[in-house]
Amino acid sequence: MKYALFPGCVLEGAAAEAYTSLKKVCEKLGIEIEEIPNWTCCGASHAQGVDDLAALAVNARNISIAENMGCDIMTVCNTCTLQLRTAKARLDKDEKLREKVNNILKESGHPYEYKGTSQITHFLWILDDHPELLDGKIVNPLNGYKVAAYYGCHILRPQEVMDHGDGKHPEYMERLVRKLGAEPVWFDANRKCCGFHAQLAAEHDVLKATGEIVDSADRAGAGALVTPCPLCQMQLDMYEPEGREAVHSQAQVPILHLQQLVGLALGLTKEEVGFNRHVSAQDKLKLG
Repeated sequence: MKYALFPGCVLEGAAAEAYTSLKKVCEKLGIEIEEIPNWTCCGASHAQGVDDLAALAVNARNISIAENMGCDIMTVCNTCTLQLRTAKARLDKDEKLREKVNNILKESGHPYEYKGTSQITHFLWILDDHPELLDGKIVNPLNGYKVAAYYGCHILRPQEVMDHGDGKHPEYMERLVRKLGAEPVWFDANRKCCGFHAQLAAEHDVLKATGEIVDSADRAGAGALVTPCPLCQMQLDMYEPEGREAVHSQAQVPILHLQQLVGLALGLTKEEVGFNRHVSAQDKLKLG
């Protein structure tokens, strides 16, 4: 099983622990990943508002490189997944738009055209579609540990583009948590937007959202919150103290990347999955 990895900007910098833990986990699971050479930022839902066609061409370029590699694309970021899948959906549906974008790629000197032959999936979806990857490899089952599975918003909506499970009532993260031996706890903010993209524009509202998410997980009895998106993880981890203050909460919950939780169940230590890089509630994590 091999994928062309689109790491996205965050894994290359601010969330380097997410990249490190992903590589270690994929090695243990027998998933071969090869980073897309010379990939460029997906636009992170901002570039589209400035120049939609340019943003579309950038994502078509990324996908075309994976097509030349002969691989489907794996992402580990909800926003990257959304941008790449949105671009693919639009280009596959509209022949004239595809021709226009391919002309842009050609004029820029890019050697490949977009054909639409590579699929885009998320690391979480791969584990959901192939639960057998974990069979016989969970050496440290997370028995008795309560985990809040936080989806965020970009991996769920719009349903017609993301199209994995039920976007309104998802259950696939909970299935994975159970597979790892832990107990998923339902909390009412599991699909709420973390506000990452609006942190600078609407700081008070975003900090309130951050605080409400962590507080909701804490009230549900979670020993940790896990998310498949590094942007969500950064928002909830980095701004957990300010979020507590915004909603007058005392909640302190460790915020993990999905691959970190999987790695701990596979026998990796907290240091090996990079938990020492986290900002909030490090001492509260009783795993690893």
